[in-house]
Amino acid sequence: MIAMRLERSPKSFLHPYPGIIMLFTPPMNMMDFFRRSEGTWLTQRTVHHFDLVADESGDSNLFIGVIPNDDPRVETICKQQGIQPSQASGGASFIWQSNLDESPPNSDYAAVLVDVPDDETGLSGKLLRNQGYVEKIPVVSRYWFGKDGILTMDTEYDNNQGQERCWFITHDFRVRVSTVRMMNGVYLMTYCSERRCVTPDMLDAMIQNNVSRASLTAP
Repeated sequence: MIAMRLERSPKSFLHPYPGIIMLFTPPMNMMDFFRRSEGTWLTQRTVHHFDLVADESGDSNLFIGVIPNDDPRVETICKQQGIQPSQASGGASFIWQSNLDESPPNSDYAAVLVDVPDDETGLSGKLLRNQGYVEKIPVVSRYWFGKDGILTMDTEYDNNQGQERCWFITHDFRVRVSTVRMMNGVYLMTYCSERRCVTPDMLDAMIQNNVSRASLTAP
């Protein structure tokens, strides 16, 4: 069997308005990745278990906010891991919530990630988390960006090993694939498709843009 690799170099995609082509370049450092991810996403998730537990699927909302490097949470998380806050370039907060829940997201339940790059390129580094995805304890992940723009994160927990890979297909669609390994092998694998949700402000801007375009073409 021949394995084929899909390169995700800068590419163009069709703009919603005919005749306009935009060049899409994937983020290649963590803070740029956070900024591209900021907003609300609809996550469609499938979880495959490799034991006696049945597979799962479901939808949820993911709220992502960018955190500057002078945010008090950055200093707190860095000190927990014995790292100088000056080494951090910033971070992001992540909140998951059922898409049927209409209440505002509660920031008290946010997972906070802090970026500590290895060098000025930002192609690799450490991610400090106030709580892990698999085990709810502070953890440190190693990350790196491939030449194709795919972000890979490895995390060592007390009893598990996790790897997550994430990449953008367009500005408004991204994919996440993760595996969790226990002492006896692969325990589960998760696939997520994520679409950016349109906010009221974005919708107003789109309406105004269409009104402006209509006025230019009116006789």
